[in-house]
Amino acid sequence: TLTEPAHFTEETSCDCQAPHEKLTIAQARKGTPDRPVRVYADGIFDLFHSGHARALMQAKNLFPNTYLIVGCSDELTHKYKGFTVMTETERYEALRHCRYVDEVLRDAPWTLTPDFLEQHKIDFVAHDDIPYSSAGSEDVYKHIKEAMFVPTQRTEGISTSDIITRIVRDYDVYARRNLQRGYTAKELNVSYINEKKYRLQNQVDRMKEKVRTVEEKSKHFVYRVEEKSADLIQKWEEKSREFIGNFLELFGPDGTWKQVFQERSGRMLSYALSPRESPCNSPPRELSPLRSPSPPSPPTRWHSARPSPPTSPKGASASISSMSEGDEDEK
Repeated sequence: TLTEPAHFTEETSCDCQAPHEKLTIAQARKGTPDRPVRVYADGIFDLFHSGHARALMQAKNLFPNTYLIVGCSDELTHKYKGFTVMTETERYEALRHCRYVDEVLRDAPWTLTPDFLEQHKIDFVAHDDIPYSSAGSEDVYKHIKEAMFVPTQRTEGISTSDIITRIVRDYDVYARRNLQRGYTAKELNVSYINEKKYRLQNQVDRMKEKVRTVEEKSKHFVYRVEEKSADLIQKWEEKSREFIGNFLELFGPDGTWKQVFQERSGRMLSYALSPRESPCNSPPRELSPLRSPSPPSPPTRWHSARPSPPTSPKGASASISSMSEGDEDEK
């Protein structure tokens, strides 16, 4: 859960009312009902990162009931360590808003003295176990480790020096970025020539980004056209198969059109072979008064005198001879 920012030492009255008795490790780990275990952790905490937070988390969780005091200093840091990126006030505020910190001690000493530990009633000091050589000493925590020291573990892969190394290594990239965001060359301590070079590189990068954007849009457009064309081809194939099927069903060898044609041709042939009879009650055809009936033609003699067909060969020859005699008579 979120808590209020940690207090500064001058603003608190956290001094114990009862006489302060040093606690042993066993007592601290078991837990004391009357007061929390006062643990002190110091450091530079420049560019406050997850490694700092994890170290403070370990110090806070050393014992069941812990009151964590964190010390920091700017003047002594610049003297013994070097220049910092963040100011003293910025580092104090970063520590105050860490959830594991209960109190922030400003202008903390570089080397912890017995008077300082007694003044703030500190039971244990938490720091990593690696020897810290500084201020002419091989390990500034050597005298503390013999009495009231509790080690914590460093977080590998992250440190203030690593972050600064990244910035120095990629200086041109960050300088170009800040120029693009509106910082001046004077604020970045960049020469006139480098400023022009960085601005030209920024313009080239913008052009590359535009070209990349156009390429992505064109690829997307081509992909959409391919999808549409594939859909159209698929629909055309489906429609063509449907059209061919309908055509074969209508005009194929056993199609509907052949059956209709055969039925129609059959009906037409039947009408031609057996036309309809005229109705029996139709009126008789009358002669026109202007046209007189033609006189009947006189019967021919040889039609009336035509003998019946003979029933034998002899009769047939006799009839032929009689027909020839009659013709001669007629002539």
